Amino acid sequence: MSNSPAVAGHLVDLHDRDIRPVTVHVQDGIINRIEPTDDVPDRYLLPGFIDAHIHVESAMLPPSEFARAAVVHGTVGTVSDPHEIANVLGVEGVEYMIKDGAKVPFHFAFGAPSCVPATPFETSGAELGPDAVSELLDRDDVSYLSEMMNYPGVLDGAPDVLAKIRAAQVRDKPVDGHAPGVRGDDAQQYAAAGIQTDHESFSIEEAREKLDAGMNIAIREGSAAKNFDELIPLMDEAPDRLMFCSDDRHPDALVEGHIDTLVHRALARGYDRFDVLRAACVHPVEHYGLNVGLLREDDPADFIVVDDLDALSVQRTYVEGTLVAEDGETHIERVPSDAPNCFEAGPVEPEAFRVAAEGPRMRTITAVDNQLVTGAEIVATPTADRQAVADPDRDVLKLAVVNRYTEESNPAVAFIQGFGLDRGALASSVAHDSHNVVAVGTSDEALARAVNAVVRQEGGISAVAEGTHVLPLPIAGLMSDEPHDVVARRYTRLSNYVQEELASPMDAPFMTLSFMALLVIPHLKLSDRGLFDGDSFGFVDVFVD
Repeated sequence: MSNSPAVAGHLVDLHDRDIRPVTVHVQDGIINRIEPTDDVPDRYLLPGFIDAHIHVESAMLPPSEFARAAVVHGTVGTVSDPHEIANVLGVEGVEYMIKDGAKVPFHFAFGAPSCVPATPFETSGAELGPDAVSELLDRDDVSYLSEMMNYPGVLDGAPDVLAKIRAAQVRDKPVDGHAPGVRGDDAQQYAAAGIQTDHESFSIEEAREKLDAGMNIAIREGSAAKNFDELIPLMDEAPDRLMFCSDDRHPDALVEGHIDTLVHRALARGYDRFDVLRAACVHPVEHYGLNVGLLREDDPADFIVVDDLDALSVQRTYVEGTLVAEDGETHIERVPSDAPNCFEAGPVEPEAFRVAAEGPRMRTITAVDNQLVTGAEIVATPTADRQAVADPDRDVLKLAVVNRYTEESNPAVAFIQGFGLDRGALASSVAHDSHNVVAVGTSDEALARAVNAVVRQEGGISAVAEGTHVLPLPIAGLMSDEPHDVVARRYTRLSNYVQEELASPMDAPFMTLSFMALLVIPHLKLSDRGLFDGDSFGFVDVFVD
């Protein structure tokens, strides 16, 4: 990495909404002078991009390695919820993320996870109550209260939930929301409790109601949930209330692009250039009070150089005056990362996945490609020897969740449609939000093989049919300790194997699988304790009369 004292080009001023030729002078990581210049290179200088809500762990990379990949696309900072690792390791996990992120030139704004565990209906590795959350919020390196996923608790006035919100408010730190499907009076009540943002709107009507309630909207386009197309018309309606985020971005997608791709797509549709760039650069910095520069004198020298404001090809990225990426190559050096973990599960036999047929019909989860929400169907129970079995011809497969935090436990088993496997199984210890081992398969034998491949590595993702394929995730069962390009290639090979050899039609089968245990997203999900109805917010039987 190198430090550049002066960079010339056409400055894209997102505050005054103009473009002018300048030379930006940098000293000790700060912009100390922006000098008008008549003759500058044919390139543009603009603030770096900010991901307004992401779980870094979803990239299967520790923060230091995530940064190496992200800066190539002009990202200089993230608003990062360490909720995933906190569910595995508690405060120790949050501290790991902060420490690892501080090793590299990048702006990580970590939050205090508000919902660990996300619900009382699953087994997690830790619990963060109001006292623990308050202690995290006391830290200068914790910037906000992470997404309040327990929206029923907010609406019901649960004391521990409100105490966490209040802890952020008295410290003058922002409060992030998570309210899928919450509309009307409920949205008004949710916002009135102190919630300031939402990234979970599935429809533009829902997002409008949340804007009316006072919340800012983060337009999400991740590896599983893709809401950009539905929500981007808001850029003409409420441009000053919008941000861009990815929420969850798997390693193959991160190598291809980040917030830059959303900016490019919005500009290609003709939305106002300054509105789009402000959503990508300015609004997250101002809303969260980030110590990230916006290309003004006395700001940290965090900016990017692009060759064209339409193509938006990032030529260089600077963080605090240091050149961290150039022409598609990262300049951030790899740093060693620790590998904290909590994984106690032992091998599972095929018999553990057997389900006695207790009714002529059964509930099935319907997985929806590129969405976190699921459907719920009632189908005729496929049986063999009085057992309920998978029926790949009808795309009825078994879904299982195995408790990773104890050596011996009985898997919870239900049924699912949408994955389209014609044989084999896949499994993952990335299973939002408690990160038990989730698996989907065409037979009990295949499920056992896929789960045991993850168990042997104490965390990872796997796919099995004739062979066994595994990507180990030794850091909390969530992240790899390998370089980002290696992780991306291995992840891509596994995804391609599931799509091409096991016949899944899904764009992101592992990402979709990871959300099948996320109880706070409707409608029907599976925890290690049983089948869960997100609408009634309680367990339901697999079989119906």
